[in-house]
Amino acid sequence: MVNTPPVILPAGCLPDIEYFCWLMHSPEVLIEVHETYPKQTCRNRYRIATANGPLVLSVPVNKPQGNHSPVPVVETDRKSNWNIIHWRALESAYNKSPYFLYYRDRFEPLFMQPPVLLLDFNLSLLKTCLNLLNLPANFKLTEDYLRDSGSMADMRMKIMPKHPENHRWSISSFAPYTQVFSEKHAFQPNLSIVDLLFNLGPEAVAYLQNHIPGK
Repeated sequence: MVNTPPVILPAGCLPDIEYFCWLMHSPEVLIEVHETYPKQTCRNRYRIATANGPLVLSVPVNKPQGNHSPVPVVETDRKSNWNIIHWRALESAYNKSPYFLYYRDRFEPLFMQPPVLLLDFNLSLLKTCLNLLNLPANFKLTEDYLRDSGSMADMRMKIMPKHPENHRWSISSFAPYTQVFSEKHAFQPNLSIVDLLFNLGPEAVAYLQNHIPGK
């Protein structure tokens, strides 16, 4: 039996499959919600598979305290229709997937009326995904910024990293499964959890069980 360490994760937006492997296998999960908001990370970005290849979708945000804004005060942009664009992209990418029809009603309302705060949006999506996977929300939110992760695996800057060459597991260790555009494109590993959900449905749980973080 592999012992997976306790982990600290970022507050990601529809984060990738690796994130959910940690949620499933780690005995203790903390989600960092008190860091200074870092731009261009999984906190407002996620990757899906489209007819034209992988696509990164970004939620535009407002930072009330500028570059020193902590995560809890960062807002989703209220002036653009980014939420409609995102939902249409998801529809276009996954409308022909086996399980999109079954799950769309759980996601569409969150995109049609996203919360003001990015953190609320991210946590709502996270809990929805966990519910569809029949996994408990057995994580805790940090009460203060955790400067020293101690014996915990610190994944705050490794989930959907800017420099993937520094984090090899998420690139090479995922077993292929049938994606919507498999006949057109090679398998795209470690996309947003929605790619796994819409393509595998209930079998997504077994997929996560078979992928132990870092192994």
